[in-house]
Amino acid sequence: MLVDCKKTLLSITFLLITLSLLAQQQQGKASYYSKRATGARTASGERLHHDSLTCAHRTYPFGTLLKVKNPGNGRSVVVRVTDRGPFKRGRIIDLSYAAAKELGILANGVATVVVEKYNKGVPYLDEDSVNLPQIDFEVATAGHSIVEDWKNKESVVKKKMDRNAKEIASERKQEQAKKPAKQPEEADKGNKPVPAKKEKENRWNSVFERLKGMF
Repeated sequence: MLVDCKKTLLSITFLLITLSLLAQQQQGKASYYSKRATGARTASGERLHHDSLTCAHRTYPFGTLLKVKNPGNGRSVVVRVTDRGPFKRGRIIDLSYAAAKELGILANGVATVVVEKYNKGVPYLDEDSVNLPQIDFEVATAGHSIVEDWKNKESVVKKKMDRNAKEIASERKQEQAKKPAKQPEEADKGNKPVPAKKEKENRWNSVFERLKGMF
C-alpha cells in the first residue's frame, strides 16, 4: 500500500514538473527585423540596432531574457525583450537581425522556434538583478579614515608648535638670567642729572667777580 502511494506521488510530481516546463515553453513561428529598422524606437523606448541581441514579445516584461532555440539545426540564442509584437497570426516572437543570424534563419525569413524564459543556474529562479554591479562599500570607510588621519595630524602639529614655543620661552629666560647685573656706580652715573646751561653761566660769573675784587 505504501509503495503504491509513493509511486502515485512520484507520478503526480513528475507530471506537474513536465506541465510547468511545457507551460514556460512556447513553440511557433519567428520572424526578424530588417537592417533598415536600425535606429527605430521600440516600445520600451530603446533604439533598435541590428547587431543587438533583442526581440519583441507580446507578454513578457521589458528586460526579460528569453532563450530561443531553432529545432531544425539545434542552434540557440539568448535575447532581451525590448519591444511588443509580433501581431501577425501564428508568430510568437520577432528577433533582431543578429539573433536571427545566430539561429540561421536569415535565408528562411520565418522559421519555427521554441521560446522559454532564460534563467541562470537554478530553474524557476527569477534573476532580474543578474547584471547589477557590485558596490564596494569600503570606499566610504577609506574616506572616513582619511578624515580621521587629517584630524590626528592637525592635533599632532598643534602639540609640536606648543612644545616649541615653551622651549623658546625657557631659553630666553636662561639667557636673561646669565646676563651680569649693572654696578651701582654705573647706575648712579647713568641717573646723575646733567647741569643746566644757566647754572654753568652763573658759576663762571661768580669766578669773574672774585677776580675783579682781587684787583
